[in-house]
Amino acid sequence: MKIQIQTLGCSKNRVDSEHILAQLEAAYEIVPENSMEPVDVQIINTCGFIGDAKEESIQAIFESVERKKAGEIGRIFVCGCLSQRYKEEMPGLIPEVDAWFGARDLEEIVEYLGVVPDESKNSERVLTTPSHYAFLKIAEGCDRRCSYCAIPHIRGAHKSVPIEELVQEATLLAAKGVKELIVIAQDTTYYGLDLYHRRALAELLQKISEVDGIEWIRIHYSYPANFPEDVLDQMANNPKVCAYMDIPLQHIADKVLDNMHRNVTGEWTRTLIRTMREKVPGVVLRTTMIVGHPGETKREFNELLEFVKATRFERLGAFTYSDEERTYGAEHFKDTITQKEKQRRLDALMELQSEISLEYNQSRVGTRERVIVDSFSEGVFVCRSKFESPDVDGEILVKYDPVAMEGVDPYSLIGEFIEVEIVGADEYDLIADVVEI
Repeated sequence: MKIQIQTLGCSKNRVDSEHILAQLEAAYEIVPENSMEPVDVQIINTCGFIGDAKEESIQAIFESVERKKAGEIGRIFVCGCLSQRYKEEMPGLIPEVDAWFGARDLEEIVEYLGVVPDESKNSERVLTTPSHYAFLKIAEGCDRRCSYCAIPHIRGAHKSVPIEELVQEATLLAAKGVKELIVIAQDTTYYGLDLYHRRALAELLQKISEVDGIEWIRIHYSYPANFPEDVLDQMANNPKVCAYMDIPLQHIADKVLDNMHRNVTGEWTRTLIRTMREKVPGVVLRTTMIVGHPGETKREFNELLEFVKATRFERLGAFTYSDEERTYGAEHFKDTITQKEKQRRLDALMELQSEISLEYNQSRVGTRERVIVDSFSEGVFVCRSKFESPDVDGEILVKYDPVAMEGVDPYSLIGEFIEVEIVGADEYDLIADVVEI
């Protein structure tokens, strides 16, 4: 029987899908995610974090229902955050779905498909990313109570994966050809507190860096409060840990941070950023911001703009605030800012960041960098350096030179490291020439 998993939302969902496939691969033929080939079973792993993500998930379910009616899909199963969040309502709204599962019901899905879960395969995965990089989910759930976020309600309390299990998983991934690990969780800097009664992210980074074959490790989803500075020591001194930090700050104004329940102040945040750049010279910082949160007047928004202008984040994304069911914000704050004004603030912030990103990218012109080749198409290599993370950042585009690369099959370079020189830049991507293969 043929089975397909469609994964929506964040990379944490992708890891869950890959663990499910590892349990099922002996019993089912796995059809690639982007294939329209008819299948006996399709699993849709949904996102339910914010409005746009919920709409995308619902649309995907409806599209699969239409394919089921056309005889292209036998059964549809839905799992993940959307079905966890609305598990009482969804079955009645979309009865064409054969079964609904929550965000943590991975074993139940496997059992429902007639396979006995095999604990010996708990560290195994069927990769759905390119074979040279993978996401490493080090914990599930979250103990934070940010006022705008429903994740603790959906995913439950923080639960760290033991270091030895993660090292085993990294070892298995390296054996498959993985060279880059992106460390993820709802809050990576909280890692270890439940298991070891200490923040153990730095220790974990050291252990997985000792795995043969792993060459790059980068960190995503770091929470600023009580940030463990020994992680910066790893970043500064361990050549495998990329000088790259994804740290969603959300805001800088004290009033808004307090309303968000972020457990930091603006001054704490500024001090942390200074510490990061002092301890890890050249570190690339990626962050996200929320505009239009209750309590954000024009004064607080202007403070945010000034902070971004002064700090000059190499990467920054943003989104507008929306009330989410069962969050403190939805139950205790009145959302009085119009959507038009929220969008105006978002546009102003991203216009500023576009200028900053262009300046940063232009500063790299003339530099020589080691990059990994993600793909090759229509005469162009799509690459990344240690300063770009897959899916969320820009790319380094390298034109295939048949003279300089005579005798080299360009497709053979996918997943390999090459040396390039940056020769051009815009606000998103860089252009480079091959220097050495």
